[in-house]
Amino acid sequence: MEYKTFPGGSKTKVNKAGDSLKTDTIDLEHYRIVDEWREAHRAVLNTFQAILRTRTKGSNIIVAQRHKRRNTIIDKLFRFPDMELSRMDDVAGCRLIFSNTHELYEFRNKLHTARFAHKRRNDIDKYDYIKRPKRSGYRGIHDVYSYNVRSNVGKGLQGLLIEIQFRTLIQHAWATTVEIIGIITENQPKFERGDKRYERAMILASEILARAFENETGPCPQIGDKDLVDEFISLDSELHLIRTLKSLNAAPNTKITENKNSILIFNDDGTLDVKDFRDATDALRELFKLEKENPKLDIVLVRADTSSEVRLAFKNYFTDAQDFIKYIEDGCHQLSGFVLPSIP
Repeated sequence: MEYKTFPGGSKTKVNKAGDSLKTDTIDLEHYRIVDEWREAHRAVLNTFQAILRTRTKGSNIIVAQRHKRRNTIIDKLFRFPDMELSRMDDVAGCRLIFSNTHELYEFRNKLHTARFAHKRRNDIDKYDYIKRPKRSGYRGIHDVYSYNVRSNVGKGLQGLLIEIQFRTLIQHAWATTVEIIGIITENQPKFERGDKRYERAMILASEILARAFENETGPCPQIGDKDLVDEFISLDSELHLIRTLKSLNAAPNTKITENKNSILIFNDDGTLDVKDFRDATDALRELFKLEKENPKLDIVLVRADTSSEVRLAFKNYFTDAQDFIKYIEDGCHQLSGFVLPSIP
């Protein structure tokens, strides 16, 4: 598709359509503008995933990509009422998952000095949530890049933004478990909503994992090791969090082909449906169709090289918290000698 003008018509039209998402004034034309703007980010994703896959070739670094869901865009606009939709920087996202923080920082530093036309928009430490974890306990690093276009047919894409996430396996296990809690309970510790005990438990879990496995501190470095584990265990005894996570079905029978473009549909009854597409354009078209037909469902388009990488990079959609459970059990034992009771 050619983009000689800004997708959606203009930034003003996109912002107006975004504002209407927060009100009852949304109409079909506004939806069309938002979807055209979202679809245009496919070219940005394709460019960056190609760059990242080339630079990670032969390594054990996992590369995945996703389009931000319409419902998630709407939720973010509500949480940040002054945000203009055209300036939302994570509509297109690539995720890199590393074995450890040393590999993460080494790769990121090399990427920062690489020669390509696309420009990083943020200062190097602005979104470094490993050095300065979020209050929620989130740890990882984000960079935002601005897309640079040299062809005339794509000049309308100039300046579109993409977010690159850098996480270790430890940080990824924590982050996806927070997402799973949001799916299976009425609480959203990621956004500091709902029962504060879940939020506090995951803050403590973040600190436990940072200390036990990465020689780092997390969101509450002032707490001693024993007190840290004792408080987590006390909350877990109230919430039965580990028990609940252990009981989840990790969708072992859900099949993902090697077509690379997968739509993951999380149904109200807790089941997961997967639709696979060889062609990214067909997948995106089906995504928008499903969103319109099922506005309340979590539906996301993802891409990775293999089905196992899809499962790893987006394990929240497979309600798979097994890595987190193992890490937190081992972490509690390392820091205080406490052994979480086994659950049949």
